[in-house]
Amino acid sequence: MKPFFIFISSFLITLLGTLIVSREIDPIFSGRLALAVMLIFTSIGHFKYEKTMAMMLPHFVPKRQLIILLTGLIEIAAAVGIFIPQIQKITGILLILFFILILPANIFASLHNINFETGNRDGKGMSYLYFFRIPFQILLIIWTFIFVVR
Repeated sequence: MKPFFIFISSFLITLLGTLIVSREIDPIFSGRLALAVMLIFTSIGHFKYEKTMAMMLPHFVPKRQLIILLTGLIEIAAAVGIFIPQIQKITGILLILFFILILPANIFASLHNINFETGNRDGKGMSYLYFFRIPFQILLIIWTFIFVVR
């Protein structure tokens, strides 16, 4: 839930900031910045909780910790790429693909009640998946399309 609150609050603060600075609301910039801030925030978790986040991947997946680190780097690269006009659209398309590809890890973690911050099996479970994680993932996909790709 932390990424959601970071995401929404960044968007609202940036909307207000653009209004104060330029006397106009800039929803496109605000939408991109909110997405970038959320991506940077979540990427930190990939480095801080590398070992426990690796538990979100099934055991048959090789190099799980490396994958966690690489996905953190992908999030940082995407946060930058959405602001570079020459690569913005392709970054947005790849980010949408990324959001789709990471969903199975979230499903696996929910099925096994994995708490990636502690490594314990006291996670939020399937209700969290159905009522928060999947809707949030869908929001991120739509958001990326609207504010980055389109």
